[in-house]
Amino acid sequence: MAKYDFDRIIPRRGSGALKTDALQERFGKDGLLPMWVADMDFATPSFIVDALRQRLEHPIFGYTIEPADYWPTVMQWIESHHGWKIEKDWITYIPGIVKGIGMVINAFVAPDEKVIIQPPVYHPFRLVPQGNHREVVYNPLKENPDGSYSMDFENLSQVCDSKCRLLILSNPHNPAGICWDAGTLARLGTFCRERGIIVVSDEIHCDMALFGNRHIPFASAGEDAAKCSITFGSPSKTFNIAGIVSSYAIVPDKSLRDKFFGYLRANEYNDAPIFSPIATIAAFREGEQWRRAMIEYVEGNIETVISFCKDKMPGIKPLRPQASFLIWLDCRDLGLNHRELVSLFVDKAGLALNDGEMFGPQGRGFMRMNIGCPRSTVIEALERLHKALIDTNH
Repeated sequence: MAKYDFDRIIPRRGSGALKTDALQERFGKDGLLPMWVADMDFATPSFIVDALRQRLEHPIFGYTIEPADYWPTVMQWIESHHGWKIEKDWITYIPGIVKGIGMVINAFVAPDEKVIIQPPVYHPFRLVPQGNHREVVYNPLKENPDGSYSMDFENLSQVCDSKCRLLILSNPHNPAGICWDAGTLARLGTFCRERGIIVVSDEIHCDMALFGNRHIPFASAGEDAAKCSITFGSPSKTFNIAGIVSSYAIVPDKSLRDKFFGYLRANEYNDAPIFSPIATIAAFREGEQWRRAMIEYVEGNIETVISFCKDKMPGIKPLRPQASFLIWLDCRDLGLNHRELVSLFVDKAGLALNDGEMFGPQGRGFMRMNIGCPRSTVIEALERLHKALIDTNH
């Protein structure tokens, strides 16, 4: 395997990066060590940069058509990595996954209908329906004794009524890093199809399964799941190209597809900008070796966090993620309230993390740490936090 330098420190301040250049606005102070927004501090792989650079050699950036190998490349990647064989007419470009959620809501969910989410979960799952004036129904995940989570189907059947039209699924789950198993996904598919509920499955972290875990696309979990599913995916998290919007929607069911794709076409939301197909093709055609090396490095970062907390900060219990570069830190044993916990990380340790309450009340006492960065950054963050805890306890 080729050697990639994931230890390299790449300064991002002043580049317009949200992670570094919005600290004052988001956290009230600059100069924090940024480990919050979900992009990585690794260089975008050279084969993607080279493909973009090659297109930049042509001096005209006018209207473009989709490259002929755009969707075949995506389809081949999905089948080879996730065992899901899709058809070309099932897939289309969308201008971002959060935007796509809003589009599904506006295309399918009447103003008096409801959207189900399963917190603690990525906060736009709540904010987008609310911003579009739809009621949000909560089916919190069940926390297991070992700190892991399961879906609560008993509660789901109780909170779900005839007005529930959409369920937004995080698969793999953000922030807990869960690769949902086939049985859970199939059961969810049957539940939703029987009640006429559409499932939007956000699978943006699907290519970052860790420690031998496997991602299962929701729509591949059975006929019921396929019939009620709209799947969103993108190479953006895996290959660190979030600024190049490269998302897509996959809809196997013809009736759902005709309505949703028709909505996208009518508003020209399905037209990919010039660089999206180029970056996507390069990522999925040439990226496997880099992806494996990156995952191995991220796994090492996770082990570093887990062992450090166990040895020096037992009051913080990291949940080992099954996917992605985000770690869900259980800080409840520190005995701090929300304000005190945020102050510990921001004011005393000088760290910028996402606080758990952002993901719903079930995240109270948690913090989400982004360890998609050089190991020296991870170690510096842990040492800062350890010192802050010592100073606080004294």
